[in-house]
Amino acid sequence: MVAAQSDASSSDAHRVVITGMGWVTPLGADIDSTWNKLIATQSAIGPVTRFDASTCSTNFAAEVKDFDLKEFLSDESGLHANAGVGTQFALAATISAWKMAGLDTKTSDLKRTGIYLGAGEGGLDYPPYMAANIAGWDHETRKLNSVDWIKKAYEGMQPIAEIEQEPQLASSHISAELGTMGPTLNCMTACAASTQAIGEAFEIIRRGDADVMIAGGCHSMIHPLGMTGFMRLTAMSTRRDDPQTASRPFDNSRDGFVMGEGAGIIILESLQSAKARGATILAEVAGFGSTADAYRITDIHPDGKGGAGAMSAALKQAGIDPSSTDSDGRPMVHYISAHGTGTQENDKTESNGVRSVFGDLAPKVPFSSIKSMMGHLIQAAGAVELITCIQAIQTGIIPPTANLNDLDPACGLDHVPNIPRDMNDSGGVDVCLSNSFGFGGQNDTICIRKFVD
Repeated sequence: MVAAQSDASSSDAHRVVITGMGWVTPLGADIDSTWNKLIATQSAIGPVTRFDASTCSTNFAAEVKDFDLKEFLSDESGLHANAGVGTQFALAATISAWKMAGLDTKTSDLKRTGIYLGAGEGGLDYPPYMAANIAGWDHETRKLNSVDWIKKAYEGMQPIAEIEQEPQLASSHISAELGTMGPTLNCMTACAASTQAIGEAFEIIRRGDADVMIAGGCHSMIHPLGMTGFMRLTAMSTRRDDPQTASRPFDNSRDGFVMGEGAGIIILESLQSAKARGATILAEVAGFGSTADAYRITDIHPDGKGGAGAMSAALKQAGIDPSSTDSDGRPMVHYISAHGTGTQENDKTESNGVRSVFGDLAPKVPFSSIKSMMGHLIQAAGAVELITCIQAIQTGIIPPTANLNDLDPACGLDHVPNIPRDMNDSGGVDVCLSNSFGFGGQNDTICIRKFVD
């Protein structure tokens, strides 16, 4: 049973739908085969091949394999020749989503088409001058211990490489490829970025500033600089003996997250625009919530109040009461895609937030983490996880949390352990939440529902 539309979102003028989606993930770069691997509980985690990580405390990650941008666009002009790897992922995912949506650069109103990404800094091979700078830095005195780094930096610097390190370049490459001239934005709210980008893009359409928004995120941090920082924070798993079981959200033995990379893009469109061109509608965006923990930079509030606030705000905008049930006695939300990183703090705190919002119904809401199979895609994570919610609505199947063999009682909800769940015999999947929480205390939640005209 689909939740009733709220008065605020009942008119076509304020309704926003999803008409396309695309992703590049460690499990693959097309929707169907990657989804099939997720519901087969297949892991993409293995030894790092991008650099020699043999001496690192964490020597494994979820890498995107066999990726070639030319499979998605020709780039005969060389427009994207210097694009960083994250930008390449975003371009590929965008082309896939654009085609699925049935959009055409010749017939679409490109002045009313915008972009909002959560895109991270840096490319696959961070520039030599950055390494030189780090090598010359004394952490105790907070001074450069040698001026030799300046010469090394100058010798290693390539102006185009410097420009391509800027995170907003992914949006610029997409705009240049498709010719879009609407609002073009980027945010960097760590692991919440792509969820925030989609939520803000939703609001841009609702207020009438665009008809179509390309929204999502991209990131790659599988390089020495990116991984070393998280190692020093002791945030990453060190389970070197068996990488495929290293990501263990909600399990008693979890010891940190596993680095992943990729991109997720969805096409948001006003319902009026989608109807006018006869587009196939995949789902409707019903609500968006965004909060701050106001707590610590690297830790989330242990009560989960920031995450609970984001979930509550998204549900309120969607007109959904989390304490109520449908005519079949089911909670009004049928699936929550968890942030679920596999760190001790995140998993129990997010579970606390779900309990706070759903009360006695919390144990009845399926709540799983696909990071257990494809790692943490950092700023791309939220968008990719929202696509799994769209897929859950489309197929009626909920992806599992892999490697969950000993549930932590502090988490203790329905985390869909190891085996996907087919919901078709119990009413299907009509309403989903997707959670993303970032360093600095940023919390973002998007609510989507099955589209009903």
